Amino acid sequence: MAEKLAPSPGGGITPLQQMLASGTGAILTSLFVTPLDVVKIRLQAQRTPFSKGKCFLYCNGLMDHLYVCQNGSSCTAWYKAPGHFTGTLDAFVKITRNEGIRSLWSGLPPTLVMAVPATVIYFTTYDQLRDYLRTRVGSWNHYIPLLAGALARLGAVTVISPLELIRTKMQSRQLSYRELRVCIQSAVAQDGWLSLWRGWGPTVLRDVPFSALYWFNYELVRSWLCRQAWLDGSTFTVSFASGAISGTVAAVLTLPFDVVKTHRQIELGNSEVHPVTASRPSKPSSTWLLMQRIRAESGTRGLFAGFLPRVIKVAPACAIMISTYEFGKSFFQKLNQEQQLRGL
Repeated sequence: MAEKLAPSPGGGITPLQQMLASGTGAILTSLFVTPLDVVKIRLQAQRTPFSKGKCFLYCNGLMDHLYVCQNGSSCTAWYKAPGHFTGTLDAFVKITRNEGIRSLWSGLPPTLVMAVPATVIYFTTYDQLRDYLRTRVGSWNHYIPLLAGALARLGAVTVISPLELIRTKMQSRQLSYRELRVCIQSAVAQDGWLSLWRGWGPTVLRDVPFSALYWFNYELVRSWLCRQAWLDGSTFTVSFASGAISGTVAAVLTLPFDVVKTHRQIELGNSEVHPVTASRPSKPSSTWLLMQRIRAESGTRGLFAGFLPRVIKVAPACAIMISTYEFGKSFFQKLNQEQQLRGL
């Protein structure tokens, strides 16, 4: 029998405990999901070897991070390791056998420095906003999760976006911290402070609708499953299933924005790798112009490219993250109740 979790509203749990629960969930999610992306990248590198300055996206289940290959054919990084794989399962087996199981999490630690704080900010802000809006508007308003999810994601993206740009600059140009400071100062002097938020627009256009749809559907699906199972509160299984279903729906509906964001991230990476050509006055195309270009080149199907890989990646990530987060909150709620009873 699945362990029953406490109701979702954050009464009886502190923001610090919410942060600990979301941080733990973020780490567990990345540990489960990262091997899928590592194998995908190794298969891509086998089909089309990465050349110097090649940009590719690395997903740890929490965020998409831009990687830049530095040393061309002599590159010794994990994504350049030799291997002859016939498919996904064969890659899992051979990487584990020949390189050790730790190789399935290659490249993960540097991305966690960015992804875990972003996830902590996002989930904690969502819970705080949702509970605040419920006290002001009414606890059974179904649109509160939609609004709280959108605002929480907007805040998290705005905080993390310049940090991710800085990480990309450091990696692409192999800058020291002093050189990085000079580089940022010159960029700000030339283009203003807003230049630190390059790439913010496409990220917001994908992540904010995704977050709004995700939380809206999550709360609805979870309530429906609890009613069907005659449960007073959510269980781990209910949270897991609700997260997977709502994540899938949100991923499918926002897929065109994900395609555009991927193009823009690669475009941003190329501008960092080749600053001479990128310093021309031409500006990156707007999101809508880029969508029109993709549609003209590949048809409407081009805007939904990568449908299956995105669902396979997003569904388990959402399921693991939300179920471990809810479990962590339930643990702290029970701990606080026991401490209160002992204090009486």
